[in-house]
Amino acid sequence: MAINTESEIALASIHRIIKKYGAERVSDTAADELRRILEALAENIAKQAVQLAGHAHRKTIKTEDITLASKNYIK
Repeated sequence: MAINTESEIALASIHRIIKKYGAERVSDTAADELRRILEALAENIAKQAVQLAGHAHRKTIKTEDITLASKNYIK
């Protein structure tokens, strides 16, 4: 599997997150897979937050839009 080079999240940041929770070593493909998943999740939350702001007749995305949109994904 080729590593995604056109990403919004830096691969080094993903490595740091995984190592923060105890991993000694992390393969680039594992970090890239987590990055892909996190970007998809962020994209879905952002889309829903935009819809929530639009429903409230706002152009500005507020904290509560992100919080409400993320409730479907975070337990």
